[in-house]
Amino acid sequence: MTGLVDAAWGIYVHIPFCQAKCSYCAFVSQVGNEQLQQEYVAALCREITAAGGDFSAHSVDSLFFGGGTPTVLQTDALALILQTIRQTFSLAPDAEISIEANPGTVTAQSLTSLRQLGFNRLSLGVQSFDDRVLAAAGRIHRAEDAETAFGLARQAGFDNIGFDLMYGLPQQTEASWQSTLEHAIMLNPDHLSAYGLKLEDGTPLAVAVENGREILPSEADEEAMYDKLNDFLPMAGFERYEVANYAKPGRQCRHNLKYWRSLPFRGFGLAAHSFDGTQRFANTDNLTEYLQRIAAGQSVVLPPEETDEATLIAEYTFTALRLATGLSYDDFRQRFDRDFRQIYAAELQRLLQKKLIVQTDQAVFLTPRGMKFGNRVFAEFLP
Repeated sequence: MTGLVDAAWGIYVHIPFCQAKCSYCAFVSQVGNEQLQQEYVAALCREITAAGGDFSAHSVDSLFFGGGTPTVLQTDALALILQTIRQTFSLAPDAEISIEANPGTVTAQSLTSLRQLGFNRLSLGVQSFDDRVLAAAGRIHRAEDAETAFGLARQAGFDNIGFDLMYGLPQQTEASWQSTLEHAIMLNPDHLSAYGLKLEDGTPLAVAVENGREILPSEADEEAMYDKLNDFLPMAGFERYEVANYAKPGRQCRHNLKYWRSLPFRGFGLAAHSFDGTQRFANTDNLTEYLQRIAAGQSVVLPPEETDEATLIAEYTFTALRLATGLSYDDFRQRFDRDFRQIYAAELQRLLQKKLIVQTDQAVFLTPRGMKFGNRVFAEFLP
């Protein structure tokens, strides 16, 4: 791979704790007591400090606290992590500093404290404004809590707030999804992420569906929800800039754009992933091992898998095509010293005939139909 990316880096910080585990969740997270959380924060800060020499010369213009639920930590713990990052790396004055939060884990005081610490973007895990749907999904909050949290965040000074929404959940209908979208738009957030449920093996919801205790919307109903989403949001002033993400002008999530554009970012914490511009690597996802390795002064990064150029090209293609702006031929040539159109001439022709992509002289990008059936497109570029 040629043409290493010379750009500002992003940092991702994983907080693997929640008040309760949602029934559909397969992320690396758990319910943790205060003592365990304190041990984790101390280890996390040691990991961050030890990594300073790796890329301290790079400017960092995006910082994202995800999970889990970062706001289950005490504000003092979040302040310590943020202080450690600021002392270790060169954080740009205009850096986007995001934190995920569940409505049931924030208060007026905590939101004010987060804003004072420097967090300037908030991502609220709303999922739905239908209490029946929230209960079936195992969420700890109700619709009223989400609305209250949003109002308190605005009062605390957050002028960049996003909602995470989900469709295809148990108890969800096309009408309730329409109501959720209308409720979200009424509150006027700056960003919306909307994902269809992916039933993960081993989760409580997957077991409940398998045993017949929960019934998910039909494939036709879920497709109708998808169509409603993409008909409704543009009319409300939200631009679709990625397959599942929509934003008001200038409010695209900077950190997530780094991932989709294959720009460098460093992940810290349990199971965190990183990309240095040429190689992807990940931390251990075993909490006991993570804590023990940090205590012993050892690396928590797993040995990276050998990746050939064909795999790197496929990964780049998948992520770039998720963006509305698509895959730039010049950027591809700069990175791989090859012509994308020559490599995939037959595949591009098939996708054009199926009306799944559009080509210009500069780029290839998904049509609305291609966005809807993205997996059919991505399959064409598998190595």
